Amino acid sequence: MATRHDQEPHGGVLSGNGSPGLWGALIGLIIFAFVAVPISAAVRFATHPSTQQLFGGRLEDASTTGYVLFWWIVAILLFALPFLVGWGVAKLSGKTLGIIAAIIGVFFIAILIMGQMFVF
Repeated sequence: MATRHDQEPHGGVLSGNGSPGLWGALIGLIIFAFVAVPISAAVRFATHPSTQQLFGGRLEDASTTGYVLFWWIVAILLFALPFLVGWGVAKLSGKTLGIIAAIIGVFFIAILIMGQMFVF
């Protein structure tokens, strides 16, 4: 004989019983939906060096290798962002948030340096 407690539905991600891993996956999926178009644009710019002429000015005079490398680094950063945010939400500790901030900071600094060396 089943009791009333056995017939209650179990909690999912959005209930109080949701696991942190599922919350991280959900947030990562939402972030990926936001960065999907910029990822495809960055990959498109990286795989078609002739798009360098679209930007005009100083970017048009940059080396092709630097231009392609710059856009691949941007695409990798954008692709890694949903995973980093999802992992941070799943762990949700000060140490994890510090690691994520350091990784994003290193990528940001690398993009700025590469932009100064190759693009501008």
